[in-house]
Amino acid sequence: MKDIENREDLLFLMEAFYSKLLKDEQIGYIFTDVANLDLEHHLPLLADFWNNALFHTGGYKNNVVQIHKDLSEKEYLKPEHFKRWQELLTETIDANYQGEIAEKMKLRASQVGMTIQAKLGHYS
Repeated sequence: MKDIENREDLLFLMEAFYSKLLKDEQIGYIFTDVANLDLEHHLPLLADFWNNALFHTGGYKNNVVQIHKDLSEKEYLKPEHFKRWQELLTETIDANYQGEIAEKMKLRASQVGMTIQAKLGHYS
């Protein structure tokens, strides 16, 4: 199994991840009913985010924390939601990639999740 190498790999990974995520009984509704995600618009942005997070490419300008603060005003994002998101992302990464960058992505996802939760007041 190969490692994550580029934005195309990340876009593939986000497509695979969101196909699981949207069907998930625990958190899928947040993305479909609350956020009303337009996947055609959202998935390339996620690929840009992860491309920057993993390969330091620049190109992602959105405020991830503010996006989640706004979402949490519509539907309170609980620690369990973040835990399930992390589980599904890890499963998706492990099913498709292995290597240094795949491991870095899992660690970075955990860090991002903890940062967002801290900004939402989960750890105050």
